Amino acid sequence: MTRTAIIFLIATSAICFFTAWQRDRPAIPLAVSTYPSSLAPQSGRQDIDTANDLFQGGKFEEAEKIYATLATNNPRNQAAVRQMGYIALLGNQLQTAQSWLEKAIATKPTDSEAKVMLAQVYYRKDQLVKAGDLLNQIGPSYQGLVANYKMMNAPKLESFQGLTPYQLKGSGQSTVLKFVTSKLLPVVTVRINGGPETTFFIDTGGAELVLDTEFAKELGVKSVGSFEGTFSGGQQTEVLNSKIDSLTLGNWTLSNVPVVMMPLRQLSAAFGVKQLDGCVGTNVLYHFLATLDNLHNQLVLRRKDAQSLKEFKQTAGNNVVTVPIWMAGDHYIVGQGQINNAPHTLLMVDTGLAGAGIKLAESMIKKADIKLEEDKASKGQGGGGTLNIVPYTVRQVSFGDIREESVAGLYDGPFPWENTFGFYLAGMVGHDFVQPYAVTFDFEHMQLLFQHD
Repeated sequence: MTRTAIIFLIATSAICFFTAWQRDRPAIPLAVSTYPSSLAPQSGRQDIDTANDLFQGGKFEEAEKIYATLATNNPRNQAAVRQMGYIALLGNQLQTAQSWLEKAIATKPTDSEAKVMLAQVYYRKDQLVKAGDLLNQIGPSYQGLVANYKMMNAPKLESFQGLTPYQLKGSGQSTVLKFVTSKLLPVVTVRINGGPETTFFIDTGGAELVLDTEFAKELGVKSVGSFEGTFSGGQQTEVLNSKIDSLTLGNWTLSNVPVVMMPLRQLSAAFGVKQLDGCVGTNVLYHFLATLDNLHNQLVLRRKDAQSLKEFKQTAGNNVVTVPIWMAGDHYIVGQGQINNAPHTLLMVDTGLAGAGIKLAESMIKKADIKLEEDKASKGQGGGGTLNIVPYTVRQVSFGDIREESVAGLYDGPFPWENTFGFYLAGMVGHDFVQPYAVTFDFEHMQLLFQHD
């Protein structure tokens, strides 16, 4: 049968696009791009060339062994030292990343890219003012270096002077937010600055907490800087930065919360709610052991400690599939996957991609011999304008040991993050792929835990 699907994505910079499309559904060698300067091949240095190739292919552990040998044999090998810091950052090993990046900066004090990565270390540690100070040391040019870290806006970060970001208040080991609806994506009620309940959807494609622009005005939230956000098809538009006093989630409250602002209320009907006022993104979930429980229509937030993980595993028993992950940029969740019989590759996890289970880069579409259904193409409205949406079906998609067959996909133009991070990303798995599971996000041990019936 023909169904109308709404594709909504709070993309990887806490940006959204909204697309309506119709389709009939039943239920490569790596793209070679120019190396960023951190990966620039060095003449006569076959080892670092090999490491760079492994890194670009997403084989971080293998690349790390070579970089480690190079850095140990020559501590002034700044490229290898910095890559050790980058790999540690991807693995969220923040102390290790800080140590390596500080060594890279000591070797080359003018290395602004290493300083931006170090600022991201501080950002993930909730040392926001320290991150802002480091960006200001770079000077205005830092704004051209934070394409992958767009939440790091110096005026915004400095506005947290004297405050503790994401300060948690509340009793107990966990709190539960029941889904109001999951018509399109999971929607829950929250409170902003102690006000009345309001509806926010949950989306790991979003970075920080997102407020609808009009809702923010009603709350008196003032903008502190802005950035150009990336939408579907590579389109861009302005997104505002700010912070709020508090976010109440169930029985718990987070104080001093960074936010971004953009129009969302026009999507209310698509989500099946009277008024949609915002989105809960990855950087909020990052502060908990969070479970997006699609099996029981609820979001479970547990304290981010060993006791919570122990209790979770005792309850889940053997009914869990564990998938290792990395975090690129300021919130992009990435893991190993496979498309059809193509070589294993890296895929992003974006639960905000609704109405489809997969969105692939054109290079992977070709490599996996996927046929675009051009006769079913339609026009859709993206965050920056009109898009041409072409559906397709992937015979088999794997993410770690999670495997689904006959997965619906969409193509709407270039995949903006294909080579953005210095390694190849083949695409993203979306809501329809993770919907059959309760997915727990463990950022302490960098793993996703999939539970099924």
